[in-house]
Amino acid sequence: KSKEEQQKGSFQRLVEVGRLVLINSGEYAGKLAIIVEIIDHNRVIPRFIKGTSEFIFVKSIIQFVVNLTLNLQALIDGPTTGVARHAYTFRRMTLTDFVVKGFPRGATSKILKKYLEKEDVLAKWDKSSWAKKLDDRKKRSVLTDFDRFKLLKLKKQRRFIVQSEIASLRKAK
Repeated sequence: KSKEEQQKGSFQRLVEVGRLVLINSGEYAGKLAIIVEIIDHNRVIPRFIKGTSEFIFVKSIIQFVVNLTLNLQALIDGPTTGVARHAYTFRRMTLTDFVVKGFPRGATSKILKKYLEKEDVLAKWDKSSWAKKLDDRKKRSVLTDFDRFKLLKLKKQRRFIVQSEIASLRKAK
C-alpha cells in the first residue's frame, strides 16, 4: 500500500465540500445534492457562566456530546435536482462516491450549476449501479398485481431458454 492509502484509513467516503449526497428522509428524500459547506459544530458549545456548579457543567458537556453526534450538519444545494439550499444533518443523507473536484467552499447555486455541468457528476451517478438499483426499485414499486404476474411469466420463459441452452451445450461436450 502507498502512504496515501495508509493515511486514508478504512473510510472510503469522507465528508468534504463538493461531495454528492443522496438524501434519505424528509421533503427531498431520494434526491441528490452537493455539500456546499460543512457547518461548524462549535456553535452548539454551551456557554459557561462564572460561578456555576459542576453538575451544570457536566450536564452541559453531555448535552454537547449528544448534540455533536446527532446533529452534525452540512449546507447542501441541488440546483439541478430540485433541492433547495439548506442545512441538513448527516444522519439523514448518504455520502456517494462522487466528488466535484476543486469546488470552492460556500459557492453560490450559480457556480454549483457550472461545476456540475463541467464535471458531469449527475450523468456519472445515473450510470452507477447504485442509481440503477434505485431506479429499478422505483419501477417495481409502481407495478400492479397483474404486471408482477406478467413479469413472473417472462422470467420463467427466460429461465427455460437459458437452461435448455446450457443443457444442449453440456450434451455437445
